[in-house]
Amino acid sequence: MPARDRLLALFVAVVWGLNFLAIHAMLGQFPPLFAGGLRFLLIAVPTVLLVPRPKVPLRWLIGYGLGFGTGQFAFLFLALKLGMPTGLASLVLQAAAPFTVLLGGFFLRERHSPRQLAGVALAVAGMAAIAWHRAENAALLPVLLTLVGAASWAVGNVCSRQARPDNPLHLTLWMSVVPPVPMFLLSLVFEGPGAEWRSLSTLGSATGLTGLAGLAYVVLIGTVVGSGVWTTLMRRNPAGVVAPFSLLVPVVGMSASFLLLGERPAVVELLAGVVVVAGVLLGSLPRRASRPEPAIPLVGAER
Repeated sequence: MPARDRLLALFVAVVWGLNFLAIHAMLGQFPPLFAGGLRFLLIAVPTVLLVPRPKVPLRWLIGYGLGFGTGQFAFLFLALKLGMPTGLASLVLQAAAPFTVLLGGFFLRERHSPRQLAGVALAVAGMAAIAWHRAENAALLPVLLTLVGAASWAVGNVCSRQARPDNPLHLTLWMSVVPPVPMFLLSLVFEGPGAEWRSLSTLGSATGLTGLAGLAYVVLIGTVVGSGVWTTLMRRNPAGVVAPFSLLVPVVGMSASFLLLGERPAVVELLAGVVVVAGVLLGSLPRRASRPEPAIPLVGAER
């Protein structure tokens, strides 16, 4: 993986880590499923009008939209609304990385070096230590919903890699056309039109303005910029090499939650975060070039 792509992957990790703070602000105003539908609708409308549809098989476009868009954020937003701590959510969602490695090996037949697998295992061990220490702060249901969101993200990763678009940003934008309809339908059934209208009619309040700011960050920075760069990296590199960088997101998310939301990690969580970073760096190292075997001279050939 080139140094440039590593820096881009680190940039996405920071963007997505801060995305959890924006989601926290957004869900203070909008019901979770309705918020997810709004998030993608704001991207889908200008996309359909202005951006040509990428020349990729429709099944991979829909799969990417349902996995990365609908599944991941519907379950994540519900988990946060049900009491999942913001920092812990940023951690548990990164289970998408080992899920992606497994799916990439099974469906894409990607081969992973022992060093890459060791790096992923080390990072997962760090995540497990943080999750174990924070488990008492979250009910079981929000944690399970976040894990389902992580599995959906992994499915989206595999679909975006299989799509192999000429323009990854176009694929990211058109992926946003898929989630609004199922999310709005789910919101109508489980949240009701009354909750949706209240969130729209109070946008002028302080909470409403904060929610709008969070929505703007999630749409423009988290989705257009972050997902666009991520899709580019997934196209240029094996999924198992790119995916471990997402394990850095909880380090950013938990640090930001500590500074701005007052969520204070313990010493064991900070040490485990260092383990996560070490595992990601180890897993992203390129394979060592194998030494060329010495040529075997042909019998009777001149030397």
